[in-house]
This record gives sequence, C-alpha cells and structure tokens, in this order.
Amino acid sequence: MKICLVTTFPPSRRGLAEYGFHIACELQQNPLLSLTILADELETPEPELEDFSVLRCWRFNSLSSTQRVLSRIRDLKPDVVWFNLGFSSYGDRPAPAFAGICAPALTRLAGYYTHVTLHQVIDYISMKDAGVRYPRVYRAAGYVATRLVLMSNSISVLLPGYRRTLREKYRGANVHVRMHGILSSRPEYPDFSRRGNPMQRILAFGKWGTYKRLEQILEVFARVAEQVPDAQLVIAGGDHPKTPGYVASVAAKYANDPRIVFTGYVSEDNIGEIFQTATVAVMPYSSAAGSSGVAHLAAAYGLPIICADISDFREMADNENLAIAFYETGNSASMAEQLVELLQSPERQRQMAEQNFSAAMRMTMPQIVRQYLRAFDVHQRTRALEPLRRFRRIPAWVSARSALARAVSARTAPWV
Repeated sequence: MKICLVTTFPPSRRGLAEYGFHIACELQQNPLLSLTILADELETPEPELEDFSVLRCWRFNSLSSTQRVLSRIRDLKPDVVWFNLGFSSYGDRPAPAFAGICAPALTRLAGYYTHVTLHQVIDYISMKDAGVRYPRVYRAAGYVATRLVLMSNSISVLLPGYRRTLREKYRGANVHVRMHGILSSRPEYPDFSRRGNPMQRILAFGKWGTYKRLEQILEVFARVAEQVPDAQLVIAGGDHPKTPGYVASVAAKYANDPRIVFTGYVSEDNIGEIFQTATVAVMPYSSAAGSSGVAHLAAAYGLPIICADISDFREMADNENLAIAFYETGNSASMAEQLVELLQSPERQRQMAEQNFSAAMRMTMPQIVRQYLRAFDVHQRTRALEPLRRFRRIPAWVSARSALARAVSARTAPWV
C-alpha cells in the first residue's frame, strides 16, 4: 500500500509536527507500506531526519500550498492520502489557512482515497484565546471549512464530543473516534526513586503565550513553595509562533530564583528525562485546542496530572481513564490547593502514576496506527471487489461470465 502523509514534520517545529513524526515512525516500520511524507518547507535549511522519504512541497501561510500538494499527489499516485490536520496547519492568516483546509476535499475529487485526522473542531475553539478579531466571521468561515473537510472519504477525531458535533450539526458521515495515543511504542513504568530526589519538580510543558500562559502558575508556585519547601517549578518549551519572545520576557523576571527553571525548547531525545524526573505535570490553560499531547506524554511516563477543568480535558480523562486532578479554571487558589495536596501525598502520587501508566499501555502508537491501517485496508479490499459485483447482473447461462470474472479476479488479487 502506498501512503502519502501530509503533515508538518521535524525538524519543523510547527503545530502537529511531533504527532506527524510518530505516525511516520510507525508506518515506516511496516515492510508492506511505501510511505512518502508531504511536509512543510523549513524557514532555514536543516538536515532531514534519516530513513524517511520527505518532500517539502508546501509552505506555511502560502496560498499555493494546496495546488503544490495536489501536484505531488498526482505524481506519486498513492493508494491513501492521510492528512494530519488542524485548522491552522497551513497558516495563521485566514486566506492560506482556509485554502489549506480545502486540500483533503480537492484530493478526493481528484480520485484519491483521503483520510483526515482532525485535531480540532471549530466549535470548541476559544476565539478570544486564539486572538481572533472578528469571531463571527471566523466561525462562519470555520463552518464552511468543516463542511469541506467532511468531503473526505473518512475522518478521525480524538474526542467523542467532536464526533457528535460533526454528525449532529454538520451531518457528517464516516466520522470515527480514535485515541490520541501516547507518542511512544512502549510506555515507561515510573521510577519513583527519581521523583522528589532531591526536589519535587512541578513540570509545565508546552508552547507558551496564547491559551497556555505562565503568569498563573508562577503566582501559584509562590504559594505552593511556602507549604512545600522542596518544590521546584520546571517550565519546559518555547514560544507559541504567535507570541515570539514571550518565554524569554517571563524568564528574565525570575532569573535569580533557583527554584524556577526555564529549559527552553526540549528536543525529542531529552523529553524522557524531563518527564521521568518530575513529580507532577501541570496544565495551566485557559482553554483547549483539542486532545492534549502533553497529557499523553505525561501518561507515557506514568506522571500524575493537574489540569484546568476544561470540558475537552474532562472528556479526554473519562474516555481514556486518565488520572487527572482538576482545578477550577482561572482560580489560582484552587490550583494551589490541588498541587499542595498531591505533593504532600506520596500514596496519591503513586496511585495516579500507576493509573496513567496503565492507561498508556492501552493506547501505544503501534496500536493506534494499526487501527488506521485496518480501516485503509478494508477500503482497498472493498474497492477492489467492486468490479466483481457487476457480474451478478449477468445471467448464469452466459458462457463468457466465468472467464470475465476470473480475469477481473486476477487483477484484484493483491487486495482480495
């Protein structure tokens, strides 16, 4: 099976690049697949990752991206075109973002089987946190964009609520719910001897500056440190593309406080160390933009999670049986209470850690990708059998019927 995966891809650091990388890693290990990645162009030239066939054929915020992707697809003639997609994957300006969203529909109209993993649904995005100036116009355009995405052959979303909305409001068909996955083939059982040794590290991980901001967690940490003297706050990750310089400006204010550590961007090779040595992961968000990659990273390393009480995250925790302690969104006292209670309770830390590790075992990346491949395979087999259906209409007494059926069967044998 030939697959084209259309996604942002490392060394690009744009949204969903890490998710695209882990999908590609699993597909690449299957000897029965031929994978080509249609990726975003890099702002500055960097070496490509080894062992991947990457064609950087589209550009962020470019109106020509969809046409360039379609041109490559026509050259490659894949069996499946898989889009790893969010509403801002192709741009943070309205016109190129909308043009990019049209790519799956146009790919299907060109005759290719098209699947979309849709990470967000426009109805759940906070226009205020996204910095949208004209929310009504944006939502109207988002409605049209969603209808266009639903023209794909099939769609996967990461939360049950998203599927309900797409089916009930947009009358979408062939919409499936699949877990986000832990971006790993094997979760690591937590090494409790590395936690609280010598500090109890509170980890805040992400791209900061929009709906993920640092002011509240820094305020809360001052309260927590009064009751938990061995607490340390580790802020990992860099700026959101929309807020360049944000993390550096915040870090400058706390440069002389040894209890607060800013790591900056964390490479894939160093993520494990950051999570393995933390006591708890905290998600101080004001809203959500889909299922949380940070929560799934925490689960992969058996790390307890404290999170704002946001409906998307509640549904994620219930659907995947994640151990998450919720605090009232925007309430610093509530967040501080949850943190102190957890840091002072080794028993609860262990219980939450083991529950998240158990959840991670049920949603490893190989398991998730196999679900997609089974669906693609069923489609290919069904399509291959379609010519044979025509022979049911030919009367049995027609002498050429058997010969024709055998000829068609020979052509479809690889899929049957």
